[in-house]
Amino acid sequence: MTRVESQETLLQAVRECAELAGAFALNHYRADVAVEVKQDGSPVTIADRGAEERARDWIRARFPADGIVGEEFGETPGTSGRRWIIDPIDGTKSFVRGVPLWGSLVAVLEGERVLAGAANFPATAENVAAAVGCGSWHNGSRAAVSTVAKLSDATVLITDDRGFTSPERQRKWEELWKAAAISRTWGDAFGYLMVATGRAEAMVDARIRAWDIACFVPIIEEAGGVFTDLDGKNTAFGEHSIGTNAALAAETRRILCLT
Repeated sequence: MTRVESQETLLQAVRECAELAGAFALNHYRADVAVEVKQDGSPVTIADRGAEERARDWIRARFPADGIVGEEFGETPGTSGRRWIIDPIDGTKSFVRGVPLWGSLVAVLEGERVLAGAANFPATAENVAAAVGCGSWHNGSRAAVSTVAKLSDATVLITDDRGFTSPERQRKWEELWKAAAISRTWGDAFGYLMVATGRAEAMVDARIRAWDIACFVPIIEEAGGVFTDLDGKNTAFGEHSIGTNAALAAETRRILCLT
């Protein structure tokens, strides 16, 4: 199998796995499910756990040598050098309140390099997936970031502007949103979907884990954008993140970077 064919296979695989997890979660959406609070203070439901279990079963059946890391059930080591990262419901706080801005996220990595990623948003009937060298695809059509080149014309998004760990980070975010045309909290995974499809120019997360954003590294980059942490490092394993179109990549990071 050639490298391109392999990447195309992974593109289809992450899309299918994310759709499977999203379909299960959707069955519990707006169904008055019980909500538990985890040790870190975040909510979890039967929908989160069940969606991850189904994604894990699907991966084990098709890629048995690969490792799996999930938000709800931790890490299962593999032998292939690849691992899958699952966030069964990114935006559980939105999910339990009946807000449709949540998604099921799946990525496959080799080391720390993300090979392919997918995000399924069943409540809004949208999906986006990408693999390195294969493009980024939104509902079956090629996804592309916007060409907006002035921050004064841009829409910038954030999950929660109370999440910054230092006053200096907070001040820099305020500088960015005050310079933008529109600032909104269309956060969690939904914000990155907006950037990848040209409906917003920047999406910021003050605090993240790899399962929150790994899938968006190829999704944003293959759509023509730039994905880094707030200091400009291209990684899915940082403490914070920003996805932007290409035209505003340098300016947004100049404003947000502490170094």
